[in-house]
Amino acid sequence: MNNRKIIKGYKTLLSSKFNVNTSVDKFKDGIIYTLYSDEFNSIKVGFAENDKVLEKKLSSEALILLDMKKGKKKDLFLLITTLKELGIIKDKDNLYFKYSSSLMRHLSTLGWPIGRSLYKQRKIKKELVCA
Repeated sequence: MNNRKIIKGYKTLLSSKFNVNTSVDKFKDGIIYTLYSDEFNSIKVGFAENDKVLEKKLSSEALILLDMKKGKKKDLFLLITTLKELGIIKDKDNLYFKYSSSLMRHLSTLGWPIGRSLYKQRKIKKELVCA
């Protein structure tokens, strides 16, 4: 007879080098938004503490509000981290992106507020002219 020992092994979970800032600031409620620049054909995502902060941003820059919803600063952090992992962005401090249908698809899939008709660049420009 062959005496075989069954060795039970346990898989260990390796932690990544992902630093999570658990400060209270990241969990504060506010507004997550998407802005569009017709001049540069770019998208800007962001977080504002309240309506007044967002209104100030809109009045100070030539940007058009595409969509917004209630959210947390953490949502923006997670979006930027995910887009970086997907290779869409290189610099996580830059919140401006060149408009593309694939970017809009990713934002939509990730639950980011982008508006309803932003998959085609022509449609954006047509809506801006009519507005």
